[in-house]
Amino acid sequence: FKNSLDVKRRKNMKKIGIMIPCYNEQENIVQICNAVVKEITEELPQYDYEILIMDNCSTDNTRPLIREICKKNPKIKAILNAKNFGQFNSPYYGMLHVDGDCVIPICADFQDPVEMIPQFVHEWENGYKIVCAIKSSSKENKLMYWARSCYYKMIKKMSSVEQIEHFTGFALYDRDFINVLKNLNDPTPFIRGIVAELGFKRKDIEFEQPKRKAGKTHNNFYSLYDAAMLSFTSYTKMGLRIATFAGFGIGILSFVIGIVYLIMKLIWWDRFPGGTAPAIICSMFIGGIQLFFLGFLGEYIMSMNARIMNRPLVVEEERINFDENKDKKELSDESKD
Repeated sequence: FKNSLDVKRRKNMKKIGIMIPCYNEQENIVQICNAVVKEITEELPQYDYEILIMDNCSTDNTRPLIREICKKNPKIKAILNAKNFGQFNSPYYGMLHVDGDCVIPICADFQDPVEMIPQFVHEWENGYKIVCAIKSSSKENKLMYWARSCYYKMIKKMSSVEQIEHFTGFALYDRDFINVLKNLNDPTPFIRGIVAELGFKRKDIEFEQPKRKAGKTHNNFYSLYDAAMLSFTSYTKMGLRIATFAGFGIGILSFVIGIVYLIMKLIWWDRFPGGTAPAIICSMFIGGIQLFFLGFLGEYIMSMNARIMNRPLVVEEERINFDENKDKKELSDESKD
C-alpha cells in the first residue's frame, strides 16, 4: 500500500530532467552525478528527477564508470555515441531525449555550478520558460575571458538577431521549448543562438564561472574557432557584406592611385620612374584580401552544405536504463507525425 502511494505521489510530481554531456571525463563523471542527485533530493525534494548522460565516444575509463552509475541508480540513463559528433550535436541530441517537465544541461567538469539548479527551478515556477546562467566573471584565463567578451560584443553588433553575451548554454529549458527544438530539424544546431532567436520568456541569472574541477579541457583553438564561425555564419550577413564593401573600396582606391601615377608620370616623364615595387605590393595586398574573403565565403558555404546534407545529429551505439517499450511507442508516434 505504501509503495502504491509513493508511485502515485511521484506521478503527480513535476520531473526535472538533467542532461550531462561528457567526453573523457573519468575524473568527474561520478562526482557530478552524485552532486546533482544530492542537490535535487536535498534542496528540491518535492520534485522527481531524471539524469541523462550523453557520452560522445569517450576513449578513457568514462564508459565503464557510466555503466556502473546507471546500474546503481535506475533514474540515471545514458546514451553512448558510436563516434564523436562534436561539441554541439551531442548535447543538443541529449536535450531532446531527456524525459522531464524541464531540462537542464550541465557540463561534467563542474564549471556549471549544480547549486544553481534550485534558482533555475524557482524562476521556472515563477513563469519563465527559459532561465539562463550568464557569466558575469570567470576564474578561467583572463585573456581568454577578455577575448570572449570582445567576440560577443562584435557578434551582437553584427547580428540582426539578439545575442546573449557570455551564455554557454547552461540553463533551464521548459518542455514547451524542448518541443520547439524537436521540430527544428537542424543538423548543425547552435543552442545559444536558437535560444536568443526562438526562445520564450527568459530570465537571466549572473554567476561567476569556477575553474574546471579535474581533468583537462578538450577545447582548443580549432573547437573555439568552429563555434565562432557557426554563430557568425548562422546569424550574421555582415561577413559577406564586408567583402562587398571592401572590394568596392579597394577598386576605387586602386583607380585613384592609377590616375595619380599616370598624372605624375606625364608631368615628370624623365624624372619619375614607375618601378615594379608598388605594383608588386599592390598585387600582394589585393591577393591577400581576395584569399581572406574567399575563405570567409567558404565558411558560409560549408554551413549551407551541412544543412543541405541533413545528416542525423548523432548515431547511437548503446542505450542504458531506457524503457524499450516506451521508446518504441515514441518512435511510432514520431513516424505517424
